[in-house]
Amino acid sequence: MPDASHAATAHSHADRTARIALAALLAGALGIAFSPIFVRLSELGPTATAFWRVAFAVPALALWMRLEPDSGLRSRRPSTMADYLRLTAVGLFFAGDLASWHWSIKYTSVANATLLANFAPIFVAPVSWLLFKERFTRTFVAGLVLAIAGAVVLMGQSFKLSTDALFGDALGLVTAMFYGGYILAVGRLRSEFSTATIMTWSGGVTAVALLPLALYSGESLVVGTAYGWAILLGLALFSHAGGQSLIAYALAHLPASFSSVSLLVQPAAAAVLAWALLDEPLGPWQAAGAVIVLLGILLARRGSR
Repeated sequence: MPDASHAATAHSHADRTARIALAALLAGALGIAFSPIFVRLSELGPTATAFWRVAFAVPALALWMRLEPDSGLRSRRPSTMADYLRLTAVGLFFAGDLASWHWSIKYTSVANATLLANFAPIFVAPVSWLLFKERFTRTFVAGLVLAIAGAVVLMGQSFKLSTDALFGDALGLVTAMFYGGYILAVGRLRSEFSTATIMTWSGGVTAVALLPLALYSGESLVVGTAYGWAILLGLALFSHAGGQSLIAYALAHLPASFSSVSLLVQPAAAAVLAWALLDEPLGPWQAAGAVIVLLGILLARRGSR
């Protein structure tokens, strides 16, 4: 009986942890859903805005890392070259995600760039299966397909394929590949390092990688108004330090494949926020797409192991 009681307690604790992680994941997705709003309101170009997004977040993240206790397997500090290389890889994946997405907007429509950038699950699931031996139920696969279909419906009225925009569309898919790599890398590192450690080190690498790209683009790095700086701070602290950190926390407790599907809630939330804050139209097709995305996430959750 004591063994059965212990097993029941452990199972209950695992369920509670998973529920908290799912709530954190969805809250993080909501946080990054604000990022297109901040980018739209920014007084700087897209690449310069991406640079300040991480550059302003790093000091806050570093303070968090400094203050957190150094105890337990998951909160150890990086100490070997291999540790630093893996943390650097996370930062480079995220730099590639931001840079390719912002450049895709220059060569294709915002709708195309946004939709294609959210196709990370189609890369995360196969890699998780091939490299990490993760197994999927039919219910999970059905949920993945349904969520992606919902994203297509959500953006479908604005999505247009054109031979003139093939390069930009390709960059949109490259964005999804980079973000898929980011999700997988963070998910693996969270078994060893805390959220603050991963976010601080990867954020610093991302900022260093984006700075020359911003300078090469010819965009100004200096904002002329206090309002402009406030927008950049909001993007850095709310969307990156807040939203991305919540996602990184959740990746320690949820499968990367399911997490990537759940993050499809981001374009749905962004559409609602754009309607509420920027008076952008929200038609019945967009509303239907958002509902389909949510149903797909619920189905994927039911089918996740």
